[in-house]
Amino acid sequence: MTYHLRYQLLPGHDAAPLARFCADHGVDEVVLIYGSEELHAGHPVGVGEDLWFEHVATARDVLDAHGVQVSLNPWVTVGHADRGRAQDVGFAPMVSPVGEVSTATASFADPVWREWLAGHYGRFARLGFRVIWLEDDFRFHNHAPLTWGGGFEPEMLQRFALLAGEKPGREELVAAITAPGEPHPWRALLQRTWREAQLEVLDLVRQAVGGHAKLGLMSSGLGVASVEGREWDAFFERVDVHRPHFAAYSDTAARSLAYSIAMLELQRGLRPAGLEVAPEIENWPDTEWTKSDTQTWSEMVAARLSGASGLLLDVFPFVTGDPGRYPRVGRMLTRSRPAVEAAATPEFTTEGVGIPWHQDTAAHVWGDGTLGGLQADPLRAAEYLLPYGIPVTSGASRVNALFGKVAWGVPAEQVAELLAGGLLLDGHAALVLAERGFGHLLGVIVEEVAERHTPARQPYSMERIGESGELLSVNIQPALARLAAADGAQVWTEILTPRGEHWGDGRVAFENALGGRVLTMAACTPEALGRCDDGQRLAQAAIRFLGGTFPMVTGGPHLLPQLARIGDRWRLAVANGSADPATPVVEGVPDNATATLLTPLSEPAPADLATVELPHRGYLLLEW
Repeated sequence: MTYHLRYQLLPGHDAAPLARFCADHGVDEVVLIYGSEELHAGHPVGVGEDLWFEHVATARDVLDAHGVQVSLNPWVTVGHADRGRAQDVGFAPMVSPVGEVSTATASFADPVWREWLAGHYGRFARLGFRVIWLEDDFRFHNHAPLTWGGGFEPEMLQRFALLAGEKPGREELVAAITAPGEPHPWRALLQRTWREAQLEVLDLVRQAVGGHAKLGLMSSGLGVASVEGREWDAFFERVDVHRPHFAAYSDTAARSLAYSIAMLELQRGLRPAGLEVAPEIENWPDTEWTKSDTQTWSEMVAARLSGASGLLLDVFPFVTGDPGRYPRVGRMLTRSRPAVEAAATPEFTTEGVGIPWHQDTAAHVWGDGTLGGLQADPLRAAEYLLPYGIPVTSGASRVNALFGKVAWGVPAEQVAELLAGGLLLDGHAALVLAERGFGHLLGVIVEEVAERHTPARQPYSMERIGESGELLSVNIQPALARLAAADGAQVWTEILTPRGEHWGDGRVAFENALGGRVLTMAACTPEALGRCDDGQRLAQAAIRFLGGTFPMVTGGPHLLPQLARIGDRWRLAVANGSADPATPVVEGVPDNATATLLTPLSEPAPADLATVELPHRGYLLLEW
């Protein structure tokens, strides 16, 4: 099955037109969502729950009679956001780190809410569905209008006190877990408190659902999940299907595909083999104008190339009365199907620059006084490399990249292994590794990290490339590490002030005592550097210096690669993240490789690598 249509059938409406739409446009499954967005009147209880139950049961029977598979998507667990709603059913509310009290979102620690959730899921599951989903409000963060989110309500703090053997107040606890410097022990204990509360709820729901349906989990970003203390293996042991978040809610520039490719790849590395995966093709606000057909198509193809068995489709408004009102949606799904099927990738491994990531990273990050400051983003290195035509892979590889706070989370023994191979560092990660005692293996001294907003007599401005003298801009970097090359290191670039004075070394290459190679950049946010051909040449030269032998791509801006090993064959998929067509130039692919062009909303077609014009958001598949 490929198309899983997420659809809210309005109360009183017949499901037969929806069933006919599915038959006409190759939709394999309808995921009925209810009580959602505009129709959300709070957690459904009593008569309200009864009405939704009868409505869903009738719709399920109609769809089943038409041969359409049916899953179920209750829209709230704890609740997404207040949005003017106020629950009055006795649930203990979430409380933010600054003391704000939600009017509609429940605490994971509340026994009344737990009893309701298990009962609700158990009741609806007995109707018989393929999958029943836990919404992505099953989280502590992002419950507007709360600052950061919840998890600081009295019921949760009482659980923390039992675990810690101490009873700090909310303000004291928040100050301790976010304090600058080495993490306070309370941080890991609060994360354990949150984690255990969520896993207890998962167990209750799974027991209530029983064998009536598979249990699906919707999830958000990796960095913020680490702040919550999420252990992915424990979650995946309790669910059968995963819906990873991976794409924007609405239209974005095509270069955002780098984020999508990276999100899909890094989450793939966390899941056990064989777990069913159905990424969500997001669309919000839910209207047919929110996201173009071209972008929707490209995200579906990206998901399938990542190994998705199904696609959870948000392509209709949640207040639509009849799918026939939106003929463009049906045409888009029909026209997309050939390329979506051509991109199907059931079992594979990926090659490229490794992105090491550990789920407990936030437990080790040195604080800055805020919960948000504990978040380390593993996508940053991938978002630097992919637009320069450099493929990435989840986890450690022969050549790896560590950016920013992610370096706090890598265990010391693995840091040594990374430094014995090839390692790309930004300025912040180099500082972290030096503070952790690995400075002698980097080939640079990090004298300071200078913030852009801090007044300075000698502000950083430009980066000059070696003897050639070409200039790149570092003028809008939020921060830059002042590097000084160690003995035996090669200085590739130099940072200059607006007057052309030396500020520090820019990119430094080094072979260390372990036999490994390190390339350190002064930039602390390399993914935000102004991109250009010179920048691409430097990036690809760095990967070659570090030992990368895999294919890389040039020929235009934002040609985004995914390199996969499928059985005994290789496949390089290249997406065009620019609005301009491009002819990719691929280094390291044999002459006998077959080429297939995937043009948005068109049939796949054979292509000639030497002459192909890859369109906006199109894909070129090379196989050998």
